[in-house]
Amino acid sequence: MKKKYKVLLVVVLTLVVFRLFLPAIVLHYANKELSSMAGYYGKIEDIDISLYRGAYTIDSLYLNKVDLKKNLQTPFISIKTIDLSVEWRSLLKGRIVGELEFVEPILLFTKDKTELEEVKKDTSDFRELLKSFMPLKINRFEIIDGKLQYVDKTSSPNVDISMDKTYLLASNLSSVEDTAILPSVVFMKALVYEGTFVVNLKLDALSDKPLFDMNAKLENTHLPYLNDFFKAYANIDINKGVLDVYAEVAAKEGKFTGYVKPVIKDLDVVGPEDRDDKFLDKVWENLVGFVGFVVENRKKDQVATKIPLNGDFGNVEVGTTSAIVYLLRNAFIQAIFPSIDNQISLSNVDKNKDDKGFLKKLFEKDKDSKGSKSPAK
Repeated sequence: MKKKYKVLLVVVLTLVVFRLFLPAIVLHYANKELSSMAGYYGKIEDIDISLYRGAYTIDSLYLNKVDLKKNLQTPFISIKTIDLSVEWRSLLKGRIVGELEFVEPILLFTKDKTELEEVKKDTSDFRELLKSFMPLKINRFEIIDGKLQYVDKTSSPNVDISMDKTYLLASNLSSVEDTAILPSVVFMKALVYEGTFVVNLKLDALSDKPLFDMNAKLENTHLPYLNDFFKAYANIDINKGVLDVYAEVAAKEGKFTGYVKPVIKDLDVVGPEDRDDKFLDKVWENLVGFVGFVVENRKKDQVATKIPLNGDFGNVEVGTTSAIVYLLRNAFIQAIFPSIDNQISLSNVDKNKDDKGFLKKLFEKDKDSKGSKSPAK
């Protein structure tokens, strides 16, 4: 009996010691993974283990991009807390999957790192990093108080714009509850310069080709807050104006269809604030202001258009002619209604091509006017 108690005591002490050193072991492994990523340098401050709920928490992770030629590091992503755990309710359905929570993540893009190939590489590399931390398939993903930032220190003035207070919830990503063609659901909400950005997305996250139905809207964003951006890239500043953007996109079998509908209300490009501008800058701003005045709908005090999007993911077709038509229709015939049109779904991915002539599209009855009967004046 004494021998049994000794063996039991040794086992218990071994487990206690292992539990005490487990966070340090996992922290060493995680930082080793970060240091081995080509083109990046990162570090984790601490890791906490919660065995009772099958989870561990990463505190204060950062990952920088490394330019070996210039021996420079550029901040890429930082996250205050990452919680990785088993999703217990899915065990009742016979599935072992995980859930992932980011608290206060900051994702930073800089001008020289925003090319599509760079973004795809960064996304792929970060996904591989997460896989090394979480071997389970993710079924639930949540972001709390996130920030997406773009910085260009080479421009004049410097550009620093962001989307703040981002909340995102993606559920059923591993199709634990396989009840629909698009079983996964994503909701996102963020603040953009006094405006609100909302995305609703349904998708099949396990599909080999993109299969989704999405609508999004950005409302009440105040354009003067973006003047550094406009000054740097368009050489104008905006004294007054509010931006709304509405969009729908659906995709299946490698093809997609949709539209983007930007609406600018109460636009004022030229004002007393510009009296000290250089002569050529004044000429350019007056020209932009004049064009805005010409295509403005006087009744609604808005400049708006609707840009159709069609094609496959290797060949995007932007409806430039249709965008011009909608711009003119909004100005002189019938105001574009600022809302999501609810016209796009999986069923019309292959049916949304518009082959009508310019004049027919210009004067046909507008289906997007939500019952507006009289032309704008």
